Amino acid sequence: MSVFDVEIGGLRTPSADLEQYRGKAVLVVNVASKCGLTPQYGALEDLQKRYAERGFTVLGIPCNQFMGQEPGTPEEIEAFCSTTYGVTFPLTEKVDVNGDDRHPLYRELVGVPDAEGYTGDIRWNFEKFLVAPSGEVVARFSPQTEPDTDAVVSAIESHLPS
Repeated sequence: MSVFDVEIGGLRTPSADLEQYRGKAVLVVNVASKCGLTPQYGALEDLQKRYAERGFTVLGIPCNQFMGQEPGTPEEIEAFCSTTYGVTFPLTEKVDVNGDDRHPLYRELVGVPDAEGYTGDIRWNFEKFLVAPSGEVVARFSPQTEPDTDAVVSAIESHLPS
């Protein structure tokens, strides 16, 4: 099974249809609007613009599990992201990334180690996972790793389909 086979709702639609990303590199990020790391939205959008035409997308997954830092409705989340950071990349429904109600997508992701060997629960908002065009999870980056660091950018570039 690949992450592209997992079902997840869109922010304001019944399905985010992850199958549409098969053949693309995808940076999956659990996001929040009221977090100290929220300015990462800007760098994520820059990556989206820089690599979208080469078969890449950021996929934002809103989550309210970390100190209630994503309390908004779908409409509020969408408005915040578009007006504050000009976000054009897709956002899914708000989900749990840890615990008994962990979304199946995150069940697929959390076993992948980051550069320090960490696996397991999501540590905070803006933890990042790179999914190769085949659907294999190929990299994990801590929440504090900025999206535009050399490590993230080189990982993306090495997995672009074109």
